[in-house]
Amino acid sequence: MKYLHTMVRVRDLPASLRFYCEGLGLREMRRKEVPEGKYTLVFLAAPGSPEAEIELTWNWGSDEDYGSARNFGHLAFRVEDIYSTCQRLKDMGYTIYRPPRDGHMAFVRSPDLISIELLQDGHLPPQEPWASMPNTGSW
Repeated sequence: MKYLHTMVRVRDLPASLRFYCEGLGLREMRRKEVPEGKYTLVFLAAPGSPEAEIELTWNWGSDEDYGSARNFGHLAFRVEDIYSTCQRLKDMGYTIYRPPRDGHMAFVRSPDLISIELLQDGHLPPQEPWASMPNTGSW
C-alpha cells in the first residue's frame, strides 16, 4: 500500500494557494480543471516529500459552508488489488460506499466516518459483484 494524498475543500482558491505555497512553501505539482463538473483540483507537495500531496478541491460558485466537518475530504491510498481489498473490508463489516465498478476506484469510511479513497495501481477489468453494485450513502 502507498499513501497518495489528502483532499481538502477550499472556498477561495487564490487565497488557499497563497497560504499553502507562499506561506508554507509547498509547490504546485499539477492542476486539473473540470468544466463539466465545475471544479478545480490543485495538487501541492513539500519540496522534501513530493510523493505526499495535498489536493485542494475548489467547487466553482459553491457557497456551501464547509465548516469544520466538510473542509476535510478524504485520504487516498493506492492498492495492489482493489477487489481483494474491498472484499476484506466488507468481510470485516465495513460498507463499501462507492464500489470499484470500474476496477479502479472505491470509497469506504473509517470507524470515525473519514472517507478513504482506494485507487487501484493501474486498472483491473470490471468484475462482479462489484460491477453492478450501487453506491451506498455518501462518502
